[in-house]
Amino acid sequence: CGEWRGCEGDQRVVAETSRLCSAAGSIQGLRHLARRTISTASRRQFENKVPEKQKLFQEDNGIPVHLKGGIADALLYRATMILTVGGTAYAIYQLAVASFPKKQD
Repeated sequence: CGEWRGCEGDQRVVAETSRLCSAAGSIQGLRHLARRTISTASRRQFENKVPEKQKLFQEDNGIPVHLKGGIADALLYRATMILTVGGTAYAIYQLAVASFPKKQD
């Protein structure tokens, strides 16, 4: 904001001018922040691991592709299968319970 030149005795004008200068500074700060935050440039350069992963997953070693990621994949696979089988068994149990209603006295 430019330097204010005017009546030095009028405090109201000085306060309003300083408020406007402060607001203009805030807007400039927001513009800078928005420009910096929405930038498409990456701050950190990451190593390209795609060729390594391609080699790992394309290797013919008899392991199914959904388990080639290591122990984490094996644990996720087993947890998914346990939940699937357990959920199916529970659904069948609930269907059996619902198909034989309780006798009313």
